[in-house]
Amino acid sequence: MEFLTDMAAKRAELTPDHVAFIDHESGLSYTFCEVNSRATRLGNLLLERGLSKDDRVAVLCLNHPDFFILLFAAQKTGIVLVPLNWRQPVAELRPVLATSQAKILFHDRSCADPAIELAKGAGLPVLMLGAADGASSELDQVLNAISPAAIGCGRMKASAPWYLLFTSGTTGLPKAVIQTAGMAYANMINYAQATGLSVGEKGVNFLPLFHTAGINLPTLPIYLNGGSSTVLRKFDPDTVLGLIDAGAVTSFFGVPAIYQALALSSVIGRTDFSGVRSLGCGGAPVPKHLLTDFQKRGVTICNGMGMTETGPTVFLMDRSHASKKIGSVGKPQILTDVRLVDGEGGVLEGPGEGEIQFRGPNITPGYMDNPDATAGAFTVDGWLKSGDVGRRDEDGYYFIVDRIKDMYISGGENVYPAEVEKVLVGHPDILEAVVVGLPDETWGEVGAAFVIARPNRKIETASLPAWCREYLAPYKIPKSFAVVDDLPRTAAGKVRKNLLKDQFATRKTPEDA
Repeated sequence: MEFLTDMAAKRAELTPDHVAFIDHESGLSYTFCEVNSRATRLGNLLLERGLSKDDRVAVLCLNHPDFFILLFAAQKTGIVLVPLNWRQPVAELRPVLATSQAKILFHDRSCADPAIELAKGAGLPVLMLGAADGASSELDQVLNAISPAAIGCGRMKASAPWYLLFTSGTTGLPKAVIQTAGMAYANMINYAQATGLSVGEKGVNFLPLFHTAGINLPTLPIYLNGGSSTVLRKFDPDTVLGLIDAGAVTSFFGVPAIYQALALSSVIGRTDFSGVRSLGCGGAPVPKHLLTDFQKRGVTICNGMGMTETGPTVFLMDRSHASKKIGSVGKPQILTDVRLVDGEGGVLEGPGEGEIQFRGPNITPGYMDNPDATAGAFTVDGWLKSGDVGRRDEDGYYFIVDRIKDMYISGGENVYPAEVEKVLVGHPDILEAVVVGLPDETWGEVGAAFVIARPNRKIETASLPAWCREYLAPYKIPKSFAVVDDLPRTAAGKVRKNLLKDQFATRKTPEDA
């Protein structure tokens, strides 16, 4: 499909009076008609302020219905939205904001201080989204005076950049993954095929909105199908379980850490899950003990796999095989082709193991303003390289074996060791640092740092988390630190991280490594 309809306008035409979003904190609800009207006014506001197609608008906020209204306003105008990671300190956000070339920064009340600091440094105007308590905000007051006249012709190119999601950078600046309306529709179809998504679906939105899962799993698919989502500022296990028990959630998605938190909640024993038709999980493999714990409660978690670059849904396990093939992420969904490629570049047929590669309408066209990274992400015949090794069994089910690169996933967030290592070697006592990801029952994986002291210096490992906290988001900070005299290396001097992992696994604590 070369062109697509305006999502907000079309849903308002089909189901104008149905509720699209419920803001849990304020209790306010937004119908599809109200979402479209507000998005139209916001789009006209951006145009009145001199922005035009392909300009960038940044947003720093916790979860709020106005985020999606801003997203739809961007779609109507051809402006590109840039969600920023509120978990990152200002020092990390400055280069990201500069790279984005944003011309205005939106924020909510909770992120006002860092947003104002960022905007002041970049010379950008700021505007606050709807107030958390439902009171009239600065944005509400401005929009009241803006024309509600429709923008454009109601159609957009399926391949046009809509919003950008930043990855963590292994070296230098992170990459901005282009997201398009075509990707969103393809993701909706893939997700709907896997879960049986239907009209009137109900979801709960709590995964962070700077992440593809926060937008697309399953909030945007639910919206496109005419369903409603309750929006929480952040994840709270008791609140989520209360919504589930009340029948306010029919389709649910989380990362393993979310399910772990739900399992540890004191109210899970009296939570009725019968209204939830699908529970998906991604970001990292679900521990077997967690799967079986929920199965004992009559709840089946279906593990899946995707990437920011894939929109994200590619794999999602079917309920009928979830307990028989524990550890599998299922089969590729209907709009995505998947192949396995061996180390010599040969495509594998039938059962086998190799790098997972993707092709389909849900795949990103590339990285914004980064042609070299885009070229490196795709094969010469146009397949996206995942960087993951996968195994396909005799029934066509896939299992994720390992990552080719060193990146690991902690609590659903990508962590690149080189970024953490750079911070550690900036410490006055550290000569060299190596970080590896190790399995963790709560977070999926956590970092373990191995550090070498500078001559005549002594490293106090207890002080290192505070040092890291100055420069890194909390989920990037290693959980353990070990002082070592040397590191296992190749003949060329490269550290052999696989041996570090093996050494750690045979010892009780990193200090013994």
